[in-house]
Order: sequence, then C-alpha cells, then structure tokens
Amino acid sequence: MTNLDSYIVLGIGGLFVFLGLIIMLWARHKQKGYGDVLSRREELRSFLGYWPDFILPSELRVGGWVSVVVGVALIVLGVVLLWV
Repeated sequence: MTNLDSYIVLGIGGLFVFLGLIIMLWARHKQKGYGDVLSRREELRSFLGYWPDFILPSELRVGGWVSVVVGVALIVLGVVLLWV
C-alpha cells in the first residue's frame, strides 16, 4: 500500500470518530427533551409509552459508540500501514 492509501484509511477513521461523537451529542440532546412536557399529562403518557416509531436515546448512544470503536480501529490500522 502507498502512503496515500494509509492517509485515506486514517481520514475515514477520523470521520467515523467525528460522526460517532456527533451521534452521542444528539442522543444527549434527545434524552434531555425526552417526554419532558408531554409526559406530565396522563393521557399522553400512555400514548408515548407505546409509540414505537422513534429512535430512543440509548439506541443512538450505542450507535455512536460503535462508530467511535470502528473509527479508532481504522485509525490504528492506518498508523500500522504507515509504518509498513
């Protein structure tokens, strides 16, 4: 592999880490606003409890961690390929 290929792998790894951090920040924002005003009303609480069409903050957080792990692995691979 050429050095350019190693830099491409490093760039993709950095992109994955960046996207993972953005996704985790989005999950934190969603968790703060999750059911804030609407869940105080009893009739809406039962409705929100069974509504499956939205992404939970915990699911976003897991996806963010997976993206960060994949990005770190790609960065490590790019560094190893630079030395070879």
